[in-house]
Amino acid sequence: MISIPDLKNTDSPQFFLMAGPCAIEGRDMALRIAEHIVNITDRLSIPYIFKGSYRKANRTKIDSFTGIGDEKALKILQEVHQTFGIPTVTDIHESHEAALAAEYVDVLQIPAFLCRQTELLAAAARTGKAVNVKKGQFLSGGSMKFAVEKINEVNPDCQVILTDRGNSFGYGDLIVDYRNLPEMASFGVPIVMDCTHSLQQPNQTSGVTGGKPKLIETIAKAAIAVGADGLFIETHFNPAEAKSDGANMLPLDQLEGLLERLVRVREAIL
Repeated sequence: MISIPDLKNTDSPQFFLMAGPCAIEGRDMALRIAEHIVNITDRLSIPYIFKGSYRKANRTKIDSFTGIGDEKALKILQEVHQTFGIPTVTDIHESHEAALAAEYVDVLQIPAFLCRQTELLAAAARTGKAVNVKKGQFLSGGSMKFAVEKINEVNPDCQVILTDRGNSFGYGDLIVDYRNLPEMASFGVPIVMDCTHSLQQPNQTSGVTGGKPKLIETIAKAAIAVGADGLFIETHFNPAEAKSDGANMLPLDQLEGLLERLVRVREAIL
């Protein structure tokens, strides 16, 4: 169902994976994480897209880490692509960022809070890159048909991906409603479950987003069982030292075992 240049293992019946650190913190860190995940996904025949945000625009506090510099981070993402021959994905937050990011990455990601921004969706579609739209925490799965329609109106050939990340009720927590996955799948696009952001506990009194990373496997298993085409997982060698969203990231040394178990779940439902 998914068509992205340089995506490996596309003949595999397995789910595809978007994974990597929340933010690009440096060249060595990004390349090491990418290499680790490439080795795992190649062995398990999982199509893999490296994820890393070149800039974090939606932070709780004004002094939170936002990035190491746009061009520097984007060039690191490009180097990951060139080194390992895999596609990469990064978020954009304003329409003028689309063309810039498209010079370096293969998939443009629209953050959940911005999924209704028509100009942003149109700018992403015009680049010709694949576009992954996170479902707003305030929307039902059915409402995402309008995001798909906006992109298709601008570029009918655009590879659109929809990603769920839970629903918020305004009390600093998120609830995952798995009815959203088949509902969004009815629009004929690949559907992804964001297994880490759906466990965020945003807007904590400390000003730092919390999370429940112990439930990542629970969210992932349920998503595969329901029929998700792909999974989104943020991971880091040491989440406690990560400069962004460490509270809900998966420790990298736990990823291999998790993917092995998820592969078995996928095989059981096919």
